Amino acid sequence: MNTASTQDINRAVIADRSSTIRRALGGRSIVLVGIMGVGKSTIGKRLSQYLDIPFVDADKEIEKAAGMDIQDIFDQFGEEAFRSGEKKVIKRLMNEGQKILATGGGAFMNEDIRGDIAESGVSVWLNADLDILMKRVQRRANRPLLKTEDPEGIMQALLDERNPVYALSDIHIESRTVSRDVIAGEVVDLLAEKLPAIAEERDWR
Repeated sequence: MNTASTQDINRAVIADRSSTIRRALGGRSIVLVGIMGVGKSTIGKRLSQYLDIPFVDADKEIEKAAGMDIQDIFDQFGEEAFRSGEKKVIKRLMNEGQKILATGGGAFMNEDIRGDIAESGVSVWLNADLDILMKRVQRRANRPLLKTEDPEGIMQALLDERNPVYALSDIHIESRTVSRDVIAGEVVDLLAEKLPAIAEERDWR
């Protein structure tokens, strides 16, 4: 089979699974959760293309609402103020119609946010090993929680604390050193497989 035919088949499969996913969602959202550097925004944008659902980055929306970047929020007001604003912004976003939403690394730790996500969407946990995460986060300087002499130690402590909570997500995906298309395709496959049962269990109408 030639490459063109294979691409046509892949597009047809994705289109079919996209229909299944949108039907099961019934206007609800797909929410990507996980630690910083795991690729939520990158995968979210690709999912948006595959599923024809708008992509929104919660951190960008928080910055827009505050009129300053996240580093400045942390520096001027502290993490507690940031988390309070984050909670309000995510609640608003979850009430503003269907989207693919990439959340900040600490958002899912908040029980109220987890409740809002469960009520208005499905959560997808992107997980990754420490060495992969460190390679990724070191490319960017705007990580307030890693402004320390031992960023790897802080990252490991965050993983130890947060992974058991991330594991409460509806769907789990291992983010690794493969293309974003591969990871996004795996998310599509799992959503198509699991969403109908999730929708039935939660009595989505």
